[in-house]
Amino acid sequence: MRYYIVLILTALILTTVTHAQSKLSTKWEELTAADFKEAIARAQGTCLLPFGILEKHGPQLPLGTDLLNVRYVAEHAAQQEYAIIFPQYFAGQIFEAKHEPGTIAYSPDLQLRLLQETTEEMARNGCKKVVIVNGHGGNEHLLPYFAQSQLYKPHDYVVYVQWGHEPTKKVVEKSGPDYHAGERETSNVLVTHPDLVHMDRAASESGADQKRLKLPDSVYTGIWWYARFPYHYAGDGGAASREEGEADLQSWINTVVRAIRAIKADEESVRLQNEFYEKSAHPLDTTH
Repeated sequence: MRYYIVLILTALILTTVTHAQSKLSTKWEELTAADFKEAIARAQGTCLLPFGILEKHGPQLPLGTDLLNVRYVAEHAAQQEYAIIFPQYFAGQIFEAKHEPGTIAYSPDLQLRLLQETTEEMARNGCKKVVIVNGHGGNEHLLPYFAQSQLYKPHDYVVYVQWGHEPTKKVVEKSGPDYHAGERETSNVLVTHPDLVHMDRAASESGADQKRLKLPDSVYTGIWWYARFPYHYAGDGGAASREEGEADLQSWINTVVRAIRAIKADEESVRLQNEFYEKSAHPLDTTH
């Protein structure tokens, strides 16, 4: 009897191990070379590039807040709709926080060159649909420009940029802004990395709009953020809650899942992109 029990237990263990080994990781760095080939096929060439940053996030949140949160979302989304997730990436636009400790702000040309070479290397390895999932507000001008610049010369892959998600509840009127390290972002970190949040420090600095510029809305200057939020804190992190974070993150995850599915099904972008490249090479032949 004992012999049969041992056999059954051994079979169960082997089955569990085999199942664990057959389950492909979504993370690029965790895959073996052989598994990577299988993963590319399963992902239909769709790879996520979660894009964060290293910068001050008020007095209570970690420097890598954007990076930590966007990877959390990407990982949970890829578990629902399989895609390969590129390793941690933080070479984005953050000049407005250079005066704060811990900020890593690469030069403009390096940002674009590194992102271009990264997407090209991803494509060379089979990622023909590169989805940049943005987790940092300061990239909202950089990334559309980067995507647009893909039309400069032919590529055998398509770059997609995904950011934002639907609000989780009716917007409540607040006494001030809730942009950076405020209630919403702090709520998210209370879910993704609660051990890194220092709620007791949230009120030690002001996240209020200092309103130091008096310019029309139609005028832009790069110093606008520092003029309004010199402490690199915009909002009230002390009002955060785990419940709010769970709802907001789930909305974000759902949005990324929908994006992955739509991108996997998208065949028009690459067709139109190739058509555009061909016409761009012979503009005088374009008849319409």
